[in-house]
Amino acid sequence: MNLHFYKYQGTGNDFIMIDNRNLAFPVSNIRLIKNLCDRRFGIGADGLILLENSEEVDFKMKYFNADGNEGSMCGNGGRCIVAFANKLNIIKNSTSFNAIDGLHYATINQSIVNLKMADVTKIEVFKNHLFLNTGSPHHVTFCDTIENLNVKKLGSKIRNGSPYFDEGTNVNFVEQVSSNSFNVRTYERGVEDETLACGTGVTAVAIAANKINKTSKNSIKLNVLGGQLEVSFNIEEGTYKNVFLKGPTQLIFEGKITI
Repeated sequence: MNLHFYKYQGTGNDFIMIDNRNLAFPVSNIRLIKNLCDRRFGIGADGLILLENSEEVDFKMKYFNADGNEGSMCGNGGRCIVAFANKLNIIKNSTSFNAIDGLHYATINQSIVNLKMADVTKIEVFKNHLFLNTGSPHHVTFCDTIENLNVKKLGSKIRNGSPYFDEGTNVNFVEQVSSNSFNVRTYERGVEDETLACGTGVTAVAIAANKINKTSKNSIKLNVLGGQLEVSFNIEEGTYKNVFLKGPTQLIFEGKITI
């Protein structure tokens, strides 16, 4: 079977994108997905995303981690699939689509995609970290400096430790730069390594920073290894609503591979 694929990236978070409206892709083949995402023996990516038909909205997003298993919500993947749907002429400048965590709205202006994320009500504040779910679970630790951290080693230990264990969590290390700017490095479960960016991660960081009064702003810039993202939100009775993740996307290349 010849598979036509596209490769997209959003601030360095890269994805294999497949138009699966004909439902031909073997979604249950975990090994195949893992091999396609392998950076030495496959195409190489942080994850694989299928675009499928939806009866209610413009399309459906199905996301798989690099380990081959279906994952929770991916913010940068969500932004990239909006750009992909635009390229396929499924949408123009705005869209509504379904993902594993529910309905999402987004706009696209050239390569910039602004994606509405899920509302966040529950934020757990501990002595040395916070924990919240922004479509995916995130452990957030604020540090004096993050430049020289061994993110893979530290992140793996937290990801697999108490209280997360088998389910695991994504892990973010954060350094404040200004009143509305933070540097972020993220260890992603499913990739089991540091990635150049994590959309749900920077969303969690922005909300966490506001929650513990590191910023009073509701529009926050997040500097990641792959560039810069922006998160904005409103707060209504303790709930973070109208949460938007904004940043660039890019089609890197497209091709065909025999599977």
